[in-house]
Amino acid sequence: MSAGGLGVHEFTVVSNESVADGLMRIVMSSPELAGSLLAGQFVNVAVPGDASQILRIPLSFSHSDARAGTVEIVYAVVGDGTRRLAAMAPGDRSTAVGPCGSPWPSLPAARHACVVAGGVGVTPIVACARMLAGAGVAFDAVVGAQTAGRLWGADVLEGLGAGTVAVTTDDGSAGRAGFTTDALSDLLAEHAYDVIYTCGPEVMMAGVARLAREAGVPCRVSMERMMCCGFGACGTCNVAMADGSYRSCCKDGPVFDAEEVAW
Repeated sequence: MSAGGLGVHEFTVVSNESVADGLMRIVMSSPELAGSLLAGQFVNVAVPGDASQILRIPLSFSHSDARAGTVEIVYAVVGDGTRRLAAMAPGDRSTAVGPCGSPWPSLPAARHACVVAGGVGVTPIVACARMLAGAGVAFDAVVGAQTAGRLWGADVLEGLGAGTVAVTTDDGSAGRAGFTTDALSDLLAEHAYDVIYTCGPEVMMAGVARLAREAGVPCRVSMERMMCCGFGACGTCNVAMADGSYRSCCKDGPVFDAEEVAW
């Protein structure tokens, strides 16, 4: 248990279902954890089913509902740990460490933002959009996936009040064929944004950061690294900084100023 701040929280699975090809959405009941999370932070989940696996799985969340006491996580099934997580059924119990990491920063002067998501990076971007909507900040969105079948989140972002939701897929099966950076470039030509938030494949975020820099718009990125401890002790999730230093993705991040990252 935690008396505020980082702690170990018990949770009970409320639901765990497929939302797209290779993507699952789990809803956990954990009132104390739900009341402590800020958009952009993550949780480290202990997944039962294999006693030989002692490491937790770091997962971003899409919605933390303090009133309902629930945390919603949309995750990709990509290995043994997430396959075991996908097998958890309503009523199953485990623990999660959180809140971990730094949240998305809210810029007080921001009036118009753009959020850019690629793949399962849409999970923390949805949380970011909820933060923006709650603060009364207008926002547009770009959501990219490999195919229409792997796409999730565009309708959620529309429901949160996004002015424009541009969808891209690699094969053109939904939205426009191409990259999220193509759609962002078009939006930057049409709108004056105060800030851009992005999460997705690192090559995509590097492209978003470049476009933001060229347009003179502040950009915040949510990085992804393999993690072991989840609180900055082991050094396995270091992110190279532009000044030649390294910072911990789990403790100093996962959210960074794009200008600080060595792309």
